Amino acid sequence: MTTDWIDACAADDLEPEDVVGVRHAGRHYAVIRDAEGAFWAVDGLCTHQRAPLARGVVLDDVIECPVHNGRFDFRTGAAKGAPACEALATYPVRVEGGRVWIGVE
Repeated sequence: MTTDWIDACAADDLEPEDVVGVRHAGRHYAVIRDAEGAFWAVDGLCTHQRAPLARGVVLDDVIECPVHNGRFDFRTGAAKGAPACEALATYPVRVEGGRVWIGVE
């Protein structure tokens, strides 16, 4: 498999504990900046009812869905709270030239 890198956003677009949605090739991604300033990327739709996680809340290492409050560990994708039971896919992230890039297959 080949990893394609997509330009997701400017690194400065995200404050600590913030999230932005990215659409590419018909897919939704969520790019998250944690409290320490590191960037993470996961599927952008909740696995419960496909609500956009970019409208959710980031706190510590968790992103919470804005609809039914399902929670996910954005570092691993693991579902952390009902009604979400299925994990999110995670994607590699790199920051170059002030831009955040997501690795997708």
